[in-house]
Amino acid sequence: MYSFMGGGLFCAGIGNILLIVSTATDYCVPGKCMTHTDSIAYWDATRAFMILSLLACFIGIVIGVMAFIHYSSFDGFDKTFAAGILFFISCFFVLLAMAVYTGVTVNYYGKRYGSWRFSWSYIMGWVAVVLTFFSGIFYMCAYRMHECPRNSNSR
Repeated sequence: MYSFMGGGLFCAGIGNILLIVSTATDYCVPGKCMTHTDSIAYWDATRAFMILSLLACFIGIVIGVMAFIHYSSFDGFDKTFAAGILFFISCFFVLLAMAVYTGVTVNYYGKRYGSWRFSWSYIMGWVAVVLTFFSGIFYMCAYRMHECPRNSNSR
């Protein structure tokens, strides 16, 4: 159980760092001198989803650490399950942010410019999707191991 939680915390910590860097930087497409679109609503949507993802991941890390060290406060709910759910919520929000940004950017640059590519900040966002997803998987596996221990007298 603790190995799953440790793996989940490791993935969540790296994923949260990548989310911070991806959100704080603007190196998504090389050649920043080009105007993007007339409307900036998708920028606001992308930022909002990234910030919500950061918050969910950070709170999931705090609750995950509390579950890992058996912090006894808030015994009314299972902290392992709550951390796993928060990591899945974080994954969902960053997936929405990346999908919105990808859709608008591909539509815009694909029509106007022949050769362009995404840069490292964008790639960090997609790696964060994978890491937060695996954090949720690890914590759900730890929850499952904790809730359903193997009973040697089952047969």
